Amino acid sequence: MSAIYNEIEKYPVEWLRNLITAGHIAPGTVDGRSIVDLQPEDVQYATQAHFFAGIGIWSHALRLAGWPDDRRVWTGSCPCQPFSAVGRGKGLADERHLWPEWFRLIRECLPPIIFGEQVASPAGLEW
Repeated sequence: MSAIYNEIEKYPVEWLRNLITAGHIAPGTVDGRSIVDLQPEDVQYATQAHFFAGIGIWSHALRLAGWPDDRRVWTGSCPCQPFSAVGRGKGLADERHLWPEWFRLIRECLPPIIFGEQVASPAGLEW
């Protein structure tokens, strides 16, 4: 299977599709649903699965690092608002804290390699 890019914002969804078409990121499909709505069968066979995909930086960075498009990997940049200085300061209690949803998919699909990141604030270290 090819890559899956999960992103809910309309502009990045179209941007990702354009990057795929142009060959700038790993070939695949863009899923515009919320991660809350994803089921394991939607992503478990993807060669690469990029959650909260934004503008495809994880796929691009992997390529720059020499990572082949056909090597299995999951990446994610969970929303930072719950943990950033400009967010509401609710941390784990923020409804935008979507790590539990990503972890649900990780736990059920057991991808071989996972890369993730979060803001470097004291609250972000909880994640």
